[in-house]
Amino acid sequence: MSGTLNKVMLIGHLGDEVKMHYFEGGNCIGRFPLATNETYTNRQTGERVTNTDWHNIVVRNKAAEICEKYLSKGDKVYVEGRLKNRQWQGEDGNMRYTTEVHVQDFTFLTTKKESMANAQSSGSSSANYQEPPKAESPAAPTDNSEEEDDDLPF
Repeated sequence: MSGTLNKVMLIGHLGDEVKMHYFEGGNCIGRFPLATNETYTNRQTGERVTNTDWHNIVVRNKAAEICEKYLSKGDKVYVEGRLKNRQWQGEDGNMRYTTEVHVQDFTFLTTKKESMANAQSSGSSSANYQEPPKAESPAAPTDNSEEEDDDLPF
């Protein structure tokens, strides 16, 4: 096998809102931190230990706009992409390095209801999310009636 592979698949929770940056040509980029957890039991003490790793996620153009619109802090998401390393000179003159996951595919794993519940349960975010539940309330009966009328076998 002579080829190489650069592929990352992660399932985790957003650590912050998607931060967008727009360019003159109409393109845009979105960035957000993603937390993944590893939980195990310490054999010596018997206590459960959880280690969290943080990943810098980058999405571009239409995918970035979709993520900004539908994802919020705490939401669970599957991302698939490539690892990219960047370096730049900081304001202090030192070289800075970072590793990012440049997303090629993603799937939202948190439902809209779960996302709204997360937003309302956090004190600081609840003020930001007061309007969407009101706007969603009239649509809720419509969704329920569609489920009742659905004759699908699964």
